Amino acid sequence: MDNFIRALPAILKASGAPEEVAEAACVAMWKHAVGEGLSSQAFPIQLRDRKLVVLVDDNLWKKELEQMRGQLIYRLNSVLGQGMVTSIEVRVDPKTLAASRGAAPESRKVPVDYAVPAELVGAAAGIEDAGLRRAFLGAATSCIRRVEASKREAGAATEVPNLI
Repeated sequence: MDNFIRALPAILKASGAPEEVAEAACVAMWKHAVGEGLSSQAFPIQLRDRKLVVLVDDNLWKKELEQMRGQLIYRLNSVLGQGMVTSIEVRVDPKTLAASRGAAPESRKVPVDYAVPAELVGAAAGIEDAGLRRAFLGAATSCIRRVEASKREAGAATEVPNLI
């Protein structure tokens, strides 16, 4: 997962970070950015016009997150490698939050494609919306393939030909 986290800024930059990819990246990296404890209490559901919507159980958690808003934005943007989030809206919705805490329903399970790194599959499994999940996986996989191809080309260019 650490390799994926380090590569994410380059992936986002290479993809141009269309809104659906940016949203998928924010949702996927939320837990890493805010930590295990807070991510069990707050769940991001949407990114629109650089505003991230986060769900919590009650008004106490809403107030807590609102006080931490600037720090959360900084942490998330640091992990993403760019200023994708400019504001956070905190909503109290215990029903939807409880559903997000449960095991991934069939609709959220990601079919294993062995050409896709396990870190990407794991990160994508946290994305509820199937379309966003596919967009995230597609952009990330495409970027990884381009980087690997350029490394192969650079390696071939530096090889010394056998003149014997």
